[in-house]
Amino acid sequence: MPNNRKRLVGRVVSDKMEKTVVVAIENRKMHPVYHKVVTSTKKVMAHDETGVGIGALVRLVQSRPISKRKRWVVEAVLEDAEELATQV
Repeated sequence: MPNNRKRLVGRVVSDKMEKTVVVAIENRKMHPVYHKVVTSTKKVMAHDETGVGIGALVRLVQSRPISKRKRWVVEAVLEDAEELATQV
């Protein structure tokens, strides 16, 4: 049975902590007056057991509070950091 937890997709920007990654969530929307695309970025801390590297595209799922600032868990790695390095 699927659950009603929120899910976000973002890029890992820091993996210096143990079992924790910082993920940047990018939100793009049209400005109501100037009709220009405005980008806003939000950083969230997520629990990570697998050890994802910087630059990986991950899907996060909302969870119970794990610590003071961690409320998200890495659910899946959509694009690995090594795949990005070989494509360049």
